[in-house]
Amino acid sequence: MSDVKTLPKRAEVQVENTWDLGSLFDSDAAWEKAFKRLSSQVKGYAKFKGKLGGSAKLLASCLQFDADFSRQAERIGVYAFLKTSEDQSASDAQRMKGRYTHIATQAGEESAFIRPEILAIKPKVIAKFLNSKELQDWKLAVERILRYRPYTLSDGEEKLLAMQGQMSEASNNIYRQLSDADLKWGVVENDKREKIELGHSAFSLLLQSPSPEVRKNAFHTYYAEYDAHKNSMASSLDASNKRDAYYAKVRGFRSSLDAALFPDNVPQKVYDNLIKSIRANLPAVHKYYDLRKRKMKLPEIHHYDTYVPILSDIEKKHTWEQASRVIIDALQPLGDEYCGVLQSGLNGERWCDRYPNLNKQSGAFSSGSYEAKPYILMNYQENVLDHVFTLAHEAGHSMHSHFSAKHQPYQYYDYTIFVAEVASTFNEQLLMHHMMQKAQTKEEKAFLINQLLDDIRGTIIRQTMFAEFEKISHAFVEKGEPLTVDLLRSEYRKLLEAYFGPGFTIDKDLELECLRIPHFYRAFYVYKYATGLSAAIALSQRVLNGGKKELDAYLGFLKGGCSKDPLDLLRGAGVDMEKPVAVNAAMKLFSKLVDELDDLL
Repeated sequence: MSDVKTLPKRAEVQVENTWDLGSLFDSDAAWEKAFKRLSSQVKGYAKFKGKLGGSAKLLASCLQFDADFSRQAERIGVYAFLKTSEDQSASDAQRMKGRYTHIATQAGEESAFIRPEILAIKPKVIAKFLNSKELQDWKLAVERILRYRPYTLSDGEEKLLAMQGQMSEASNNIYRQLSDADLKWGVVENDKREKIELGHSAFSLLLQSPSPEVRKNAFHTYYAEYDAHKNSMASSLDASNKRDAYYAKVRGFRSSLDAALFPDNVPQKVYDNLIKSIRANLPAVHKYYDLRKRKMKLPEIHHYDTYVPILSDIEKKHTWEQASRVIIDALQPLGDEYCGVLQSGLNGERWCDRYPNLNKQSGAFSSGSYEAKPYILMNYQENVLDHVFTLAHEAGHSMHSHFSAKHQPYQYYDYTIFVAEVASTFNEQLLMHHMMQKAQTKEEKAFLINQLLDDIRGTIIRQTMFAEFEKISHAFVEKGEPLTVDLLRSEYRKLLEAYFGPGFTIDKDLELECLRIPHFYRAFYVYKYATGLSAAIALSQRVLNGGKKELDAYLGFLKGGCSKDPLDLLRGAGVDMEKPVAVNAAMKLFSKLVDELDDLL
């Protein structure tokens, strides 16, 4: 087995390819010191308990104490999370994360009185408080709490719910440990007949192999491991859905979906309109799969044939330095400050943890915090063009964090996921526009159109299918139907058949995809990818075709944090997501690109 390519251990990774967590803490010892200091402050909430209706000044003092505590806790929690992400098997990091979760739960218990006490203040009194000088910095925060009046329980009940914090995360933690640490896929061959260790990152890479046999073997080998653990994973997903249904019912929401949409003040018609619009445009998606099948000369088209570029003989290799350079060049329309900060972050300041290592968390993410660098985890592969776009995507999140933290006070800097997916996919649109402009041949242009089609397919169409699955699976749980393996396979297959169309061959293994999608264990997130890209397409065109006014509106959106509701922030940037216009326009672009690609090939 000496010729098998294996991942390096964390200690073997070159320092320059890792993130520098020094802006959070210089060392684990510094983290420990801060953790002890934070632990000693938990009891500080007690001095405010039972007194919040006394005066606006006292209420403001309590909110400031809570914000100061949260600001310290954020640094401690982010550091622990990033350390566990480096190596899921590192017991010291797992202990740090567990201890942080414990103290955060304790703080939740001690501060559980805040919302009920604010809500117990008589309307005339709280109105007077809100008009006082002392509460001006907290007016929006208090008004957002008051929205929860119908869904907030008594002090004691809220404390009991807060005490369930660690327990409620069990389903997600079990899934993570199974997926990132315990599942072992063995060894497979790539198209160069090299033996490689199969894992999440390698699987993504192998699906882009020009060899149909390599793709097929990787697909079935990968899913065989999920099949072997399907009952455990179905149980974990069922528990996750039941958790959502429980909290929604306890608080008095109509459904889990209703509860999930409430914090962003997003009406359900946004969610339903998304599914309706994509369903109406599925013929264009089916047409694209037929184009793939024809141009790739496949007797049948399977799911594992949808990730490899149609023109798979065109090489698009980017080293990390090349990827950074092309991203910065593409983002020049956003101005010198944006590009200068990002350039430094991607390289000199070491925001990024670049490459895969043994037991590293799969995928990619950005983890911003108020006082530290907005870090990026990658599992970067130089010969996967999609990873360049992933880096641009995560950089969009990080720059959103940078601008929000710079321009908002702590209590209003942490933007919601709904708008986060706009900032990230906006960057991908500028990158694609830049690459299309630089294309020198018909084949290269076709390659990039193929990439853009797959971006829209993966981010709008596929995520909408996921969103529909989440709505369906939660509805089953809410009416008392457990999510058994057979039920999950059956319902998921119906969606696969609808979204992929009659000319697509659906392998039985693909029915198990519903068990492996991480977001399903934190439900009702994925629709925001779809609405986000739809908005990003519209906003990127405004910036590219506009002037200073349009750019300032977009940068103002990045600087807005959560100082307004998400839909209002987007309206200020130039797009109204309560209407289906942006989604339908994105699908119209998709249909146009399918025809253009067909002509080029």
